[in-house]
Amino acid sequence: MAKKKSKFVCQECGYESAKWMGKCPACHQWNTLVEEVVSKDPSRHVFQADSGSGSKKPEKITAIHSEKEPRITTNMPELNRVLGGGIVPGSLVLIGGDPGIGKSTLLLQVSSQLADKGMPVLYISGEESARQTKLRADRLSINSEELYVLPETNLVEVVNQIESIEPKFVVIDSIQTIYREEVTSAPGSVSQVRECTSELMRVAKSKGIPIFIVGHVTKEGSIAGPRLLEHMVDAVLYFEGEQHHTFRILRGVKNRFGSTHEMGIFEMKEKGLEEVDNPSEIFLEERSQGAAGSTIVASMEGTRPVLVEIQALISPTTFGNPRRMATGLDHNRVPLLMAVLEKRVGLLLQNQDAYLKVAGGVKLDEPAIDLAVAISIASSFRNQASKADDVVVGEVGLTGEIRRVARIEQRIQEAAKLGFKRVIIPQKNLDGWTPPANINVIGVNTVQEALNVTLGER
Repeated sequence: MAKKKSKFVCQECGYESAKWMGKCPACHQWNTLVEEVVSKDPSRHVFQADSGSGSKKPEKITAIHSEKEPRITTNMPELNRVLGGGIVPGSLVLIGGDPGIGKSTLLLQVSSQLADKGMPVLYISGEESARQTKLRADRLSINSEELYVLPETNLVEVVNQIESIEPKFVVIDSIQTIYREEVTSAPGSVSQVRECTSELMRVAKSKGIPIFIVGHVTKEGSIAGPRLLEHMVDAVLYFEGEQHHTFRILRGVKNRFGSTHEMGIFEMKEKGLEEVDNPSEIFLEERSQGAAGSTIVASMEGTRPVLVEIQALISPTTFGNPRRMATGLDHNRVPLLMAVLEKRVGLLLQNQDAYLKVAGGVKLDEPAIDLAVAISIASSFRNQASKADDVVVGEVGLTGEIRRVARIEQRIQEAAKLGFKRVIIPQKNLDGWTPPANINVIGVNTVQEALNVTLGER
């Protein structure tokens, strides 16, 4: 009898090796290589052309007719925003997030909304029985006639039911539980996830059915399985938020049919997820008035301006090396901005611990928040509060200059709508537009000028 050939595949990045190794040479993770038997069936690796279409020939791009894809809109404008205007027929969308964050709840609510419109929807539950799914549906007050639930993990049965029911929308919860019998590895392995996703992509493209698949995340927060999974799908959405907070944020990190910088905000309640129409007002409702170290910044999440509070606590260190901790923003920018304040402004921060946080559980990563972070640090260090009706926007350079930012008009309009009186922005952003009449816009060139405006002369 011929000896079976096997290979070792990293379950984190998909690296393949002929022998087992304790540490993956690609992603440098320990104990992630798992043995998988190599299939000897050559037909599984041969591309099968569509029998009725014949061979396709190259076409000139000028001869190809482009048509705008009709989108399926849900009753959740926040989800439509992240997807670029709605669900595109034939698209394959991957949703990842921590356990218990609300992925299944969100997709079950979307399935119910589409089913209420008369569209047959197939919900594949690989982790729960039909009775368990029904209990969640009862809690969410879901009772749609066109919503079909199938507790199945065999990919062949899933595809057969899709061809039988011919749904307009399919949910796979989750892709790590689906398996293909021809693949010898366990469900959730790299090979199973890759093969099952490839087959689902073929079904979605050939039949024009949008398929949403749920993906588990690793300890580092990335979707479990190889990065190839994210390359195969049309859109990748991350559902994030802290379990101790009721707010949930849906971010798009890849979207072939829209922007990748959009953000949708939901609130988890007893009856399911509800949209947050004005997130800026929600994030600022518990703000302490007159507290040192608090600054409001107007950040852009895609095309939406969001006003959030940045808090800083500066205290003398008791260690040889001062601590620099940040929650909700890039911790590498904290020592950088503190170095600029020490060198360009003269604040002695080398013996101070620094703790920074973005209130509300939001994560900010754009450079336009630099000036707000710097003012929060200086405000806490001087124990001097900035004005409660000030909003600060600007990128800080290493020489202490304030650099221009994008979409300044939308940021200022959001600040004026919430009743703020002043906005401190880069001087270069004042050119080419007219500020609103009900808010005072002040342009600054350096960090020192911004501190003089917000905290006064010192």
